Amino acid sequence: MRALVFILTLALPGFALANDRLVRLHAPPALVESGLLKHILPRFSLKNQVRVEIVDDASNADFAFGQAGEALFSGLGETWHMDVLSPEHLGTQRLVGWLNSDIGRKALFGFAPDGTPLFELPKPKKTQVAKIEISGDAVSGKRVSLEKCGRCHVTERGKGFSGIGSTPSFFVLRGLSEWENRFTAFYTLKPHPAFTQVADVTEPFPPDRPSPIAPIELTLDDLDAILSYVTALDAADLGKPLEHQ
Repeated sequence: MRALVFILTLALPGFALANDRLVRLHAPPALVESGLLKHILPRFSLKNQVRVEIVDDASNADFAFGQAGEALFSGLGETWHMDVLSPEHLGTQRLVGWLNSDIGRKALFGFAPDGTPLFELPKPKKTQVAKIEISGDAVSGKRVSLEKCGRCHVTERGKGFSGIGSTPSFFVLRGLSEWENRFTAFYTLKPHPAFTQVADVTEPFPPDRPSPIAPIELTLDDLDAILSYVTALDAADLGKPLEHQ
């Protein structure tokens, strides 16, 4: 059968064109019975000259509404997604583009069989923030921070002799949204791996490639203490984020 389709496509250029003018769509019964598809699909077909056929078997569909793919709208107690099963199909591409367009969204959210819109924009998923347990000694962390990190970073206010101008202070780093990750794994972030050793964690420097400067040697207890100290710091006010044009 595929060989026959291939031959027809080569022999009859209009065959491929006609196929691109038909999109086979699968949707659960609840969505079909709501009347939404009868409301939006004729509008799409009129605008794009592409016919949409509802099919019962998702394996024969070019496009499906369901739980997979990009979230498009919510209603009937569900969030409905676009599952593009034939991404190279031109008719399907047109349908996806129309559903994401202002005209398509107006048709979707304007469907109100009882005077009240039945569908709306999908509700954003609630994200759960992992809680980091801090068990180190903040007082010890203040001392270790100055001793181990003070040659590059300002770790305490009023310690003007520490840090270098091109390196952000602990207060600036504390103001970053991902500060926990930065301090938890700083020894993996450049340039730290070139001169930092964490006992029982990092590999020793190769004999033929020692640290170019006096190495910083830390323990896991030191890392916990530094994190506890930084957690208690007042974050620097970094102002409005930069806007790129």
